[in-house]
This record gives sequence, structure tokens and C-alpha cells, in this order.
Amino acid sequence: MMSKFIFKSRLTIILHDIVVVVCAWVFSFWFSFRLQVVPNDFQVMALSCLPFVVVSQSAIFWYFGLYQGVWRFSSLPDLICIFKSVIVGALFISGSLFIYSRLTVVPRSVFPLYICFLLLFLSLPRLFYRHYKDYVKHERNAKRALIVGAGIAADMLARDLLQDEHAFLPVAFVDDDKSKKSRSIRGLTVLFDTQLMQEHVEKNNIDIILIAIPSASVDEMKRIVEVCEKTNIPFKTLPSVKDLLSPSVSKKNLRDVAITDILGREIVDLNWEEMRKSLSGKRILITGGGGSIGAELCMQLARIEPELLVIYDHSEFNLYQINASLQRYFPELKHKAVLGSVTDRAHLKSVMTCDQPSVVFHAAAYKHVPLLEGQALVAVNNNIVGTKNVAELALEAKVERFVLISTDKAVNPTNVMGATKRVAEILCQNLGAQSDQTSFITVRFGNVLDSAGSVVPLFREQIKEGGPVTVTHPEVTRFFMTIPEACRLIMKAATVGAGGEIYVLDMGAAIKISYLAEQMIKLSGLEVGSDIKIKYVGLRAGEKLHEELFHEQEQLLGTGYEKLFLAQVRSYKKVAWDKNMLDLLAANNARDVDGVIAYLKVLVPEFVSVPVEYKA
Repeated sequence: MMSKFIFKSRLTIILHDIVVVVCAWVFSFWFSFRLQVVPNDFQVMALSCLPFVVVSQSAIFWYFGLYQGVWRFSSLPDLICIFKSVIVGALFISGSLFIYSRLTVVPRSVFPLYICFLLLFLSLPRLFYRHYKDYVKHERNAKRALIVGAGIAADMLARDLLQDEHAFLPVAFVDDDKSKKSRSIRGLTVLFDTQLMQEHVEKNNIDIILIAIPSASVDEMKRIVEVCEKTNIPFKTLPSVKDLLSPSVSKKNLRDVAITDILGREIVDLNWEEMRKSLSGKRILITGGGGSIGAELCMQLARIEPELLVIYDHSEFNLYQINASLQRYFPELKHKAVLGSVTDRAHLKSVMTCDQPSVVFHAAAYKHVPLLEGQALVAVNNNIVGTKNVAELALEAKVERFVLISTDKAVNPTNVMGATKRVAEILCQNLGAQSDQTSFITVRFGNVLDSAGSVVPLFREQIKEGGPVTVTHPEVTRFFMTIPEACRLIMKAATVGAGGEIYVLDMGAAIKISYLAEQMIKLSGLEVGSDIKIKYVGLRAGEKLHEELFHEQEQLLGTGYEKLFLAQVRSYKKVAWDKNMLDLLAANNARDVDGVIAYLKVLVPEFVSVPVEYKA
């Protein structure tokens, strides 16, 4: 069907050009005699030569590829092709007629006129048709779009949009670069100052705003989004440079602005070659490999081609999902999906014995603060006993590197979750001090945007249901990081760590949860208060107003790597700590909740929280 359409379209163009050649040839004789009646001898010569002129000129058009292009997309290269074919055709025809008749009955002015008429008759219809499709017909079918940015990405986007009469019609560009003010890109004016967005939208009757600045910083993107929100019309954006994997930019790249665009962080360029040298060809085990962090770690590690990737998780569904993703995107990767719990020491030992990992990433942990406040036994069993199992078995198996993924809630903990993670940190430090073969490395960071159980999915669901969006406290703040960046920095720490370190990821400035809620509502095209209300419900059990990334006794040191810091490790009396650890485990086995809490406070003196009663 498509080939028939193309054939018919090309045939129509060829017929058009034949008629144009005839008209140009006839008109050139007529104008040579100043629009008077052409003498009979010259009429006869003009008509007798016409078939030769048509065939010759058409053959030259075909030779120069004039029919390979499409009128809809006629551009400067097409006009140059027309010019070349007309000149060559005129020279060939004039030379042939000179040899044939010495041009005795062909006025010499015919050929310059022929060239002019032919160029005019060939070019104007093509340009008019493109203008009609790009602007006239396009304008009736498409939404009027204002493109923010006037760089390469904006230009490519405009070009693509102009070629699709059913998408968006670019009307103008707006940019903060004064040097581009009032300049023209693809016939569209570049307006100045994004702060005047509201004025530009009203003057140009804009229906949608398209943000085409893939290189924009987070702060710049945040400012632009805030300006766009004030216009009360939809807006979309292109992904960041890192996410634009295709060599071209098109309307297919456009998406809604996500919360990660304005709350995310500047992308860190990591030395992938360095990480490849360190981890490629290794047998790697990831506990909690189906979770938010674990799954992303699997995808990132797959890029550096390990010898074997073992994914260990107690969730059947999560394990199925990451296994399917790896099979789809990395079909050549050798990997195993193992269903099991880190609390099952015997099963874990059999996995380590069988697969013999040289690197272990321990991401398995319970992390939901309010849930764990009333379930201290479960928290201890998974976060402490589970970590103890994995770490001790790694030591026993002489694993090269063990990476514990910790949290900012382990610093001055006010909740069971944070206290158990701090115990896990100290446990790994102590084990690392006993071994010259296994390097124990801890990586500590704050909340991860869009991870399972985080506020972003919760807010998204609440907005979908019409609200209200529940925030614990107007002043509560949290540190946020994107999942991919967290995983990249974890891998970096695993690469550079020598053992015994606590690496702290630079989380940037803390963000108010109330601001996060407001932005998510606005990005959904709704108004805070009138459409979706924000309801403050009070801090939940174990929650802080503000989290911390390192203890006052942990001096923060530089590492030489961007966004990666080193927290100076605090020392503990090992004998006493080990005894208290045994007492904690005994209390846990006896299901003595009060005893568990008491020993957590002994092991982590800064832990001050009081647990709540669990109610089934």
C-alpha cells in the first residue's frame, strides 16, 4: 500500500515537472519577443525542439536525484539540486541545438530566460507546498507550542514537529541568552527572557510549552518549571543529556516533567572504565536484589560484564521482575535468581558455597520506620541477624569485598530501623578488623526518590485519588537522591574502598516534604488547595524532623571523588560490644521485646526512641 502511494506521488511530481519544462520553454520564446507574437519560423523551431527539451531535461532531473526527496520536506539541499539540474540541462540543450542548427532560429535570450522560468516554476510550488503543510494545515490540526531553549536540541525538536501535522506547531522559541534575542530559527522568532513566559504565552496564543534544554541544571530546571506553572497551560520536557540515548531529538522524546527533574541532582560522571577494571569478570552476589536499590544495582552491574551475577531476594515477585529485565536487556549476561531470606543462614551458605562470589552487595533490609517501630523483633531478625549471616559467611568464604548499604537513619537514631542499621554498620566494621582478605565497606545515604515505600509513590497515588496528600509536619525535611545515582556511587565506593570505611554520599540540601507534595500536585496539572489539599497528620512513631548524614564524632573527610565523602569511623570496646551483641541476639530469640530495645540502646548509646505497642 505504501509503495503504491509513493509511486503515485512521485509520478504526480514528474508530470508536474514536465508541464513546468514545457511552460518554461514556451515562455522563454514568448518573452524573447517582448510578449509579442512569435514569428512562424521561431514557433516551428520551439515546438519541434520541445520533445527533445522535455526528455533531456527530465532525464537530467532524474540523474540529479530530484525525485528522491519529498515535497513535504523540501529544503536548501533540494533547491541546490534543482539549481544544478536546471543549469546542466540548459547547457546540454543549448549545446545540442547549437550543433544541430547553429541556433539560427533560436534567440540567444531564450536560454537565460529558460533557466529563470524553470528555476521559478520548480522551486515556488515546492516551497509553497511545504509552507502549507508546515504552517497552514499544521496550524489547523496541531496545538501551538512555545519551545523553551534555542540550542541544538530545540532546533531538532522544532524540525521534527514541523514535519508532523498532527503533533504540535512550534510558534516561537524563548531563551535567556541575549545574543539570540529576535534571531530566527527555522523561520521562528527567538523571544527573550523565560521570566516573561506568561506574556509570551498570551501574546502568541500558546497551547503548550515544550522545554528543550537537556543540559539544564536542576536549579535551572526548577526555575523554568515554576515559571511554566504560572502560565496554567500544560508543559513537557526532553530528558536530560544522559537519558537522550538516541542520536536525534524528536517529539517521541517529549515527556511530562517528573519530580526527579526538579528535585534530582546534578549527574556525576563516573569513571566507568575504572569500575569495569575493578568489577568486570567478578562473581557478584546482591542480597535484596529485587528491591529498588538492588534491582538498579543489578542493571548497572550488568553493564560492566561480571562473570556471574547472583540475585538473592525473599520476594518472589521482585525476583521475577529483575530476572525478566536482565533477560530482556542483557541476554548474554550469566546470572541466577535465587529465592531466599538472609535470615536463613544454611540456605545462604549453600548459595555462597555453590556460586563462590568475590564481591557481595548487601542491600537486603527492612526500612519502613513506622512499621518497624512496633515490630522490633522482625527488624532485628532481618537487619541485624540477616546482616550478620551474610557478613560472616562472606568472611568465611574469603570474599574480596563486602559492601553494606546503610541509611542516614543510622545516625543518631530515634527509631528501631535506624538503630538496627547502625548495629549492622558496627558489626561489619568489627568483622573487617578481623580479616586481611575481606574488605568491609559501608555506604550511607538518605531517601531515594521513587523507591518502594517512599513518599513519592504514596503522593502520586493520593493525587490520583483526588487527595488529600498527607504530610507529617510542615517543617519536616529529608535528603533525596535518584536511584541510578545512588547505585552508581555505591559501585564507586566498592571500587575505591580499601576496607573499614563508611562512605557518605553527598545528598545536597535537604528538601521540605511539603514542597515535594506541592510540586507533585502542580506537575499533575492541579492546584494546591483548590484541587488537591495537603493535610498535616503529625510525625509518626520514630520519625525525626530532620535527618543527619553523619554523627558529630564522625569527622567528614574528602575522598578525591565527587559527591563521595568518608566518615571517620568511631571506635568501640570490642569485647564489651560483642557480649552485648550476644545478649541482644539472646533476647531476640526469646522474643523479649523490652530486652531487645534495651540492648539496642546499649549497643547504640545515641538511640533514644521509645517503641510503640504493636496492634494487630
